[in-house]
Order: sequence, then C-alpha cells, then structure tokens
Amino acid sequence: MKSFFGFFLCCVSFLLADISASYSTPSEMLAQSYAQRRNYGNPPKARAPQRTLNPAATDSHCRSRPLDLVFIIDSSRSVRPGEFEKVKIFLSDMVDTLDVSADATRVAVVNYASTVKIEFFLKDHLRKESLKQAISLIEPLAAGTMTGLAIKKAMDEAFTEKSGARPKSKNISKVAIIVTDGRPQDQVEEVSAAARASGIEIYAVGVDRADIGSLKLMASNPLEDHVFYVETYGVIEKLTSKFRETLCEMKVEIVQDPCLCEARLAFQRQTQTSIQNLNSKLAEVSRKVEQMERMLARM
Repeated sequence: MKSFFGFFLCCVSFLLADISASYSTPSEMLAQSYAQRRNYGNPPKARAPQRTLNPAATDSHCRSRPLDLVFIIDSSRSVRPGEFEKVKIFLSDMVDTLDVSADATRVAVVNYASTVKIEFFLKDHLRKESLKQAISLIEPLAAGTMTGLAIKKAMDEAFTEKSGARPKSKNISKVAIIVTDGRPQDQVEEVSAAARASGIEIYAVGVDRADIGSLKLMASNPLEDHVFYVETYGVIEKLTSKFRETLCEMKVEIVQDPCLCEARLAFQRQTQTSIQNLNSKLAEVSRKVEQMERMLARM
C-alpha cells in the first residue's frame, strides 16, 4: 500500500509540474505586461501616465464661455496715480487670460469718479493687442465716488447691442467687475439689483478702505463667490488667477495613451489564453485522478 501511495504522490507531483510549466502565474503575467508597456514602440524610460491632458485643449487662455465683460473702475481722488496704474496692470493681466475676439470675449471699460466715462465699448477692440493698448491710455478722473451712477451707465449704455453686446438669443454671459477703494457717494442697492435682474453678473472688488457692506449690496449671489477684498493695490494682481478660474470654464479633454491601451488588450488576451490552458490541465488531472481511483478500487 505504501508503494502505491508513493506512486500516487509522484503522479500528482508530475501533473502539477506540468501545469506550472504551461501556465504563467499572475505575478509573472503582470511583470510581462509591464515589460510590454515599457518597451512598446521603444518609448523613453520614463513611462507616460495613463491619463493625460490634451495640449490642444489647455493653454494660458480661456477657450470656452465667451463673455461680454465690462470693467467698472474707480479713479476717484482716493486712488493715487501709482495705484491707478496698478489697476490698469490688473486689467491688462486679466485680458491676457481671456480669449478676446468677436466670437469669444469682448471687453469694455467704464471709468468713474464724480462723473462717469465709458473709455471704450464692447465693439471697439476685438483684438487683444489693441485692447491692452487702449487700457494703457486710460487716465484717472479724480474727485468723488459715484459708483451707482457708473453701474447704471454700464447697464444702460455699455451692455447694449448698439455698443457691441451680443443679443440674449446668443446666450452670452454678461459680466461686470467693479473695482473700488472707497464708500459710494450715491445709492447702489437698487441700481445693482436692476442690473442683476437684467442678466448682468456682478463681481465687486474692494481695495484698502472699501466698504464691505456696499460691495455686498452690489455683488451677485452667492456673495462668497462674487465679493473680493485686497488690502492694497499692490497685491490686486493676485486676483487674476481667481478670476481666471471663475470666468474660464475650461473643458479638459482626457486622452488615453495608445501604447497602454494596446498593452492592456494584449494582457487580456494572454490572460484568457492562460486560463483556457489551466482549465484543460485541470480537466486532464481530473481524468487521471479518476483512473487512479478505479485502480485503487480494484486493489
């Protein structure tokens, strides 16, 4: 009987060795798949990530969400000449983040103090270079702070089709960005509400001595997304990135690495083949075990 069991164990060992020789273990298959991915097409040693950004879909400009954008800037006496220059730099930096054209974003600037002046309309500068040049030529008006009057003039004159705003049927967002460092000397609540009701989204940027309560009366809801405050004009450019995130609704295209797709398919095919081989070997083992059982029964 001992000799039989010795013979039986030898047979089982032989079968298991046969299976092992014909079937790659999961870890071996994974290692081979990795090698296939690494060497496919002889790419560089540094392996590309599986999901990558399409360079054509991302750059330093906004590619989506066209805007009719009007800057309403305070140039009252409290804004010193050097500080007003920083406001113009902020506007220019903002323009750099936008896709400016007749079919994309159009920009106008309303300058105000005791009086209000529309520096240029939405239809006037449809190229980034001429737009930035026009911004560089803006001069402060000095005197008081008639913010409400500036909002009304922007609503009545800057955001009109005659001035270059697109019709409502085009579904182009209308956005006003107000930059001020003081307390309005006129009423802003009612005119701001009227502007918002007409479809204008209002962002209020306060600098230094700006009255936060007035900013909240002017801005659209939610206030936490539309009211900004900086301590000095020297750091106002830091808001550029915040507005870029807010105004640019980038659609990032995700593309698959073709090398990795091919390697994955090869790995799947190899796995299916190995499983089929394993099933065949297990069936062979079952048959031989049954033969041994019959032999054992006759003894």
